Order: sequence, then C-alpha cells, then structure tokens
Amino acid sequence: MPYQERIVSVSPEIQRETLDFNRTTRRKLNALPDPWSFSPVITRERRLLGLGALMGERDTAFGQDIKIAQGSHSLRGRLFRPKSLVRKDTERGVLLHFHGGGFVFGATDLQDNRLQELCENTGLDVLSVAYRLAPECPYPCAPDDCEAAARWACQDGRRAYGWRFLGFIGENTGATLALVTALRLRDSGDLEAVRAMSLFSGLFDLNMTPSARRWGADRLVLTTRDIQLCAAHYLALGGDRHLPDVSPLYADLAGLPPTLVSVGIEDPLFDDSLFLATRLRAAGGTVQCDIYPHGCHCFQSFSLGLAKVSHQRIDSFLNRQLPATRA
Repeated sequence: MPYQERIVSVSPEIQRETLDFNRTTRRKLNALPDPWSFSPVITRERRLLGLGALMGERDTAFGQDIKIAQGSHSLRGRLFRPKSLVRKDTERGVLLHFHGGGFVFGATDLQDNRLQELCENTGLDVLSVAYRLAPECPYPCAPDDCEAAARWACQDGRRAYGWRFLGFIGENTGATLALVTALRLRDSGDLEAVRAMSLFSGLFDLNMTPSARRWGADRLVLTTRDIQLCAAHYLALGGDRHLPDVSPLYADLAGLPPTLVSVGIEDPLFDDSLFLATRLRAAGGTVQCDIYPHGCHCFQSFSLGLAKVSHQRIDSFLNRQLPATRA
C-alpha cells in the first residue's frame, strides 16, 4: 500500500495511563512560572541537569561523542552502535537522528536509552546530530548543519564505519530538519542513499496549521505561544515562512523515501502531520500515518505504554525499510 492512515489500537489500560499522564502534566506545568521568563540558555542548562519539569533521570552511558568534520565547519555527534553482532558481509547503515526542541532547546544526550534501544532493535548504527540552536544561531544554521552531517555520513562515515545507506528519524522540529535535509539532498541529486524517514510530532508549517493556531494556552507540553516564540527565535534574522526550506509542507514532496508519520491526537501539531502525510501521498510517495489516541506532543519521549507501542511500530517500519542481517 502506498498510503496507510490509521488510529493505532491500544488497550484500555494504556488509554487510562495516557489520560492520567495528560492530567498530571497539565497540573505540573500550570503550577510553574512562565518558561519564557528565563533565557533559553538557562532553560537548556537546567534540562541538561535533569531539572526540567518533565525531565526524567538521564542515562548517558551508551553513546559516544564524535566529531563530524565537513569542510571548514565541525559538528558534534553522538554515536550509538549495536552490541549484538551484525554480519560483516551485509550492508551497514546508519540512522541520523535529529533531536527536537523547537530549534531552541534539546541536545544529543538527552535520550541515550531510547537511541541505544533503537540501535539494538534495528541492528543499525544511530548518529544523533548536535546542530546549532537559535536564537544564537538562527536559520539557516540548523538545516545547514543537518545537511552537512548527512553528507559526512555518506562520505567520511562510509569510510570510517562502512555505512552504505541512511535513514532519518526526528521528533518535533527534528522532524522538520529531517524532512528539509531530505529535500536538500533530493534537489542536489544526492538522496539515493537515504532509504526511509520516521517523523513524529513535526512542525512542518511555521505559519501554523489550524490545530496549532487553535490550541491556545492549554499547557499539555506545548502551547500556541511556544510555537510562535520558537519560530520567532529560529527566524531571528528574518525569512519567508512560506519558503520550503523553512516550512517543508510547502515543498514539492515528490521523490522522497518511504516515510512513517506519527502523531498523537492531543498534539497542537496534529494537522502538520496529517497535512504532510496527505501531501506525500498526493506526490506519489509511500507513506504510513500512525495516529495515537490521547497522545500529547512528543509523547514518545515519556515513560508510557503508548510510547512503547509507538517505538515498536517505528522500529518495525525501519526494519522493513532498512534491513540489517545479524550474525
């Protein structure tokens, strides 16, 4: 099937847990000061210390920090490799992970457990890209860095680690950057090595889709104002929000690899995912759109049964598109 859209079926227990999490999260976040009363630098530092309102205990035992050198510019990345062996006579691949955070927050070492799990479940290496953040480094710094990382993976990464193909995975604005990177590679004729994308809770229209505009001040992780302020920081030097390189929902979406789009029903960016899936289908692409009952914005980042279901579906999709044969 070139296009599948479904509301993912989950047990009543998982639905109850998700609803309880949503109520608790609203209560926690509404009791806190306005997060934008602090500078982004302070908020980033607190999150790295595990002090964010929704931050769990960090475990950074898995990944290895590496240098991504591309031309005169050097980036950092966090590399995860499967502990179980993969046959040496098979093609090796890498998943490039682009973290979320509204172009302003986020880091490569805030989800080591999940990225190592993804690595083990797929038999692929995973490389999380430390792109530059706004407002200090506004557009086009982040997509330039992500494109540079993808090109490095196809060249130096191929020589150093034996990678023959790539997949892209990203959440929130990491999904935005994954899609923009794929479009840039396609337009330059260099997309052949990218065989699949998994995009969840993405912001694909910085002009804001109806669900984002209408969400309002309901602080279930993300509000309308949060989206507006993140977009303003990202475009601190100005820029056309209809430009496909900024809002990829406006791009010609033909010729992209098979894509899994995932989103929760209680996500302000719900329309972004549905509109993207529809446009990918209209462009002739292979796309699967998974809709999760009661899921909040980026629910996959939390310790929830619903997140486990989504992780399993993401891993299965990637295994179908990017097979790695184990020893």
